[in-house]
Amino acid sequence: MRADATRAPRRAGRTARRTVRGVAAVAALATALLAGCGTGAEDPAAPEDVVGQGYQSGDGSTTAWAVGDRTEPLALAGTDYEGTAQDVAAWRGDVVVLNTWYAACPPCRAEAPDLAALATDYAGRGVHVLGVNVRDAAGAAQAFQREFAIPYPSIADTEGSAVAALQGVVPVSAVPTTVLLDREGRVAARVLGLADGSTLRSLVDELLAEGGGTDGAGASTAAPGSTAIPGSTATPDPTGTATP
Repeated sequence: MRADATRAPRRAGRTARRTVRGVAAVAALATALLAGCGTGAEDPAAPEDVVGQGYQSGDGSTTAWAVGDRTEPLALAGTDYEGTAQDVAAWRGDVVVLNTWYAACPPCRAEAPDLAALATDYAGRGVHVLGVNVRDAAGAAQAFQREFAIPYPSIADTEGSAVAALQGVVPVSAVPTTVLLDREGRVAARVLGLADGSTLRSLVDELLAEGGGTDGAGASTAAPGSTAIPGSTATPDPTGTATP
């Protein structure tokens, strides 16, 4: 009887220690996904980059996929900070630029003026920009939007549903990441980390030139031969395993 009484507290102690370690591991993973700003070292707990590029944090590298190597249209929807429903499916026939960000992220702040200018300059040419904020409450996000005169909406994605839709395209620990969709809603290019303004415009121009929609004057665009995009690497199927 005495031996059983001695073993019981020991078993309870071991169970408690395992529970504490499990809670700590979950907390560490959540911190990595929400707090990483895409410029640090690799996080071994973060999801693997699905195209096998061997890193998790954004380094500004650009990858583009040829028309024949793109997968099915992306399904991504949510509610923006003004309470309006946003759904990329509504923009089929136009080019869409998605950008993950949060207000305290230094590279997010650095690229904000370029993204705002792109949204303004291409608004009449069939291009839509949509932010995906992975962390901020409305106050912080809207202050950021006012500070940088952001003309496009951002989905409030603190629960991660929009980022989950991007799984298989971008590593969720890379913030900022910019993903471009072609006129059919398929992932055509991505920039991991701080996006260069001129590179973004080259990517957008290339997608507009593929045709399938209308320009600002209402005329159909023709699809010329493929043009190399500065700083980009053509890669097969964005859900495949090829490396650039």
